[in-house]
Formats: sequence, C-alpha cells, structure tokens
Amino acid sequence: MGEQQRVKFPQEVIDEYASLGVDLPALFSAGHLGTRMGVQILEAAAEKVVGTMPVEGNTQPYGLLHGGASAVLAETLGSVGSMLHGGASKIAVGVDLNCTHHRGVRSGLVTGVATPVHRGRSTATYEIVISDEEGRRVCTARLTCLLRDVRPGDGASAEPTAS
Repeated sequence: MGEQQRVKFPQEVIDEYASLGVDLPALFSAGHLGTRMGVQILEAAAEKVVGTMPVEGNTQPYGLLHGGASAVLAETLGSVGSMLHGGASKIAVGVDLNCTHHRGVRSGLVTGVATPVHRGRSTATYEIVISDEEGRRVCTARLTCLLRDVRPGDGASAEPTAS
C-alpha cells in the first residue's frame, strides 16, 4: 500500500534511543498489520501522534470503513504515544481499547490524532480522534497501555506492541 514514510520524532527522543544503540527512525513502522492496512505515521511524540489510513481496502460489506480498521489505527497511534512516553526501558502493551463510531466513510483517507489523557509510571491512556478528509469526526477511541519493564527476549525495546 505504498512506501512507508519516515516518522518525525523529536530530536531528544532520537538521541535517547541512539544512546542505547537504537536507530529509532529506521526501526519504527506501524507493524505488519498497519502496513497491510496502509497506516502511515506522520508525526510521533509522547504529546501527540498523527497518522492516516486509506478507507479503500479497509471496508466492511456495505462499503463503509470497517470499525475494526478504525480500532487498528487508534491502537497503533495510542501505542506509539505510550511507547514514547515510557521510553526505551519500557514496552507499551495495550490493555483496554474503547471505540465509538460516529459516522460512516466510504472513500478517501482518515486521519487519527492521539493525545494523552494520563501518562503515569505504569500506565498511559490516550484519546484518539479519527476524522475524515472534511474534518468530520468518524470515531473517538480511548486506549490504555500497561508500561512494563523490558525483559530479556523482548526483542528491540523501541518497538511498539499492541494487545
């Protein structure tokens, strides 16, 4: 579904991960599911994560954007924010996702914006607003992630994980 764009991370975040030997911009993506669905992360910081997803290819039988597709976009964006909040020593694991679907969309691109509701030591909660190309709210989601310490065998500590 197109080439993966480079994510815009704040320089201090890039420097934090680089000090641990991790090239964050080279490592980061929306994961295999996000790639299949065409998710593109445009901006990423603990304070705000922005991403897009095409409606085409992500519809249900009536031709509307599938609610599960909105959930994938929401969890991806909220997990990225949580991961960045937790830092390189933590892994963000989604433990609760709530989505309210407000209107149907049949074509175009939807944009999600994740902003923190709570950023603590062991959990992070983000509100994700997904809008259509006219700026109309399509879905409102809330994701809570557990921030757990990296353990041996977890792989790259900088990869966001979702439930």
